Amino acid sequence: MLKKYGLIGYPLSHSFSKGYFTEKFKKEGIKNAAYETYPLEKISDFTTLLQNNPELVGLNVTIPYKEAIIPYLDELSEEAKKIGAVNTIKIINGKKIGYNSDVVGFEKSLIQHLKPTHNKALVLGTGGAAKAVWFVLEKLNIPYLKVSRTASENIIAYDTISIDLVKEYPLIINTTPLGMSPKLETKPDIPYQALTKNHFLYDLVYNPQTTLFLEMGQKMGATIQNGLPMLHGQAERSWELWNT
Repeated sequence: MLKKYGLIGYPLSHSFSKGYFTEKFKKEGIKNAAYETYPLEKISDFTTLLQNNPELVGLNVTIPYKEAIIPYLDELSEEAKKIGAVNTIKIINGKKIGYNSDVVGFEKSLIQHLKPTHNKALVLGTGGAAKAVWFVLEKLNIPYLKVSRTASENIIAYDTISIDLVKEYPLIINTTPLGMSPKLETKPDIPYQALTKNHFLYDLVYNPQTTLFLEMGQKMGATIQNGLPMLHGQAERSWELWNT
């Protein structure tokens, strides 16, 4: 019997997952499995998607539904509950269980380049992906500041990021879609001239491989990392969750 997996989000023109899993199935000789993209214009279309695809056993969730999907699920893992965002759904006999595999992907790829000097972080963006980043930073005991377009409780606005602040926070993580194809000319609004070789810039965007955000950091001698290793890590973790 065919087992169907897939990705929900909107839009999905930038999707990495279909190519990754199709290649994985071929390479590892996994039969009777298919991975498709399911662009949902609104989250309420999720119910119809499941009705029309009874073979679905696993889904990944991307922008903008990592938080909006939660009310449609029957159960959440402890991690997903704490984070408040889901990017992996396991379906067993109609029961929908939400997990967050972003955590595993992000942590593994972050610690590869992390130095003791990267001891304070600025997290750009406050969406579903940012929540997984906050969770990992807390786990690693790295204090962080949340940055958004408008300031609110515990969140600072971009226009308050000074040169001194950038010097004080050597780890800068972009969780926004700024710089993602096709909007290659966009980047988070921070004082890039304050970056040094002691900084580490991590961008969750993976297409293009070097966003303008990373490019600006690289010019100043900073360590840079795109979101591709995180994606590989979360994809493999999703596969484990679906098959255990």
